[in-house]
Amino acid sequence: MVKNNIKEKDDDKLNNVNINNNNIENKKIINECKKKYTIEYFKEKNDIYKLKIIELKNKLKKYKNNIWDLKLRSQAEIENIRSRSILDIEKAYKFSLEKFIHELLPVIDNLERAINLKIKEKNNINLSIIEGIKLTFKSLLVLIKKFGISIINEINVPFDPSKHQAMSIIESNTIKDNYIIEILQKGYFLHKRLLRPAMVIVSKNKLIQNNN
Repeated sequence: MVKNNIKEKDDDKLNNVNINNNNIENKKIINECKKKYTIEYFKEKNDIYKLKIIELKNKLKKYKNNIWDLKLRSQAEIENIRSRSILDIEKAYKFSLEKFIHELLPVIDNLERAINLKIKEKNNINLSIIEGIKLTFKSLLVLIKKFGISIINEINVPFDPSKHQAMSIIESNTIKDNYIIEILQKGYFLHKRLLRPAMVIVSKNKLIQNNN
């Protein structure tokens, strides 16, 4: 409203000026009005442009932030995919022999039974056969251990349901309660993955039972 009032007053001044009159007063009024309008005009335009520049800068900053955030998310997702792929490849490599080892375990059991078999008639031929089986069995164990196979055959250790299968319980006064007394069938791990639990006989302490 103030600007409009000023402009109206200046317009009135210009209307009252006789353009054909070359007196100094009239020229002064005209020059002042022209100068005033020119400065105001460019000032208003300049303010508008400044606001537009600020607005565009804010939009550009927001756009850059969105691009940067998208870049970080993409890099993180790529890294996750790479890590999962490496783990999958490692697992596939480690456990690729699992099915084969499962099929091989009965063969190992039979070789071990043959070694522990009591021969009624001991002669050089029978002893040579047993010795050959022992060497074969030993070589086979060395071979499977190279591929990450470990054997569960410890006795006098606490019973662990994650790797032991209790087949029988025997009472005892000398052995601690719930300890492995005997291994009936060995168990096996493949890179800490249980292939087969060990079949065991577990102790039950009589003293603890009597106290209860």
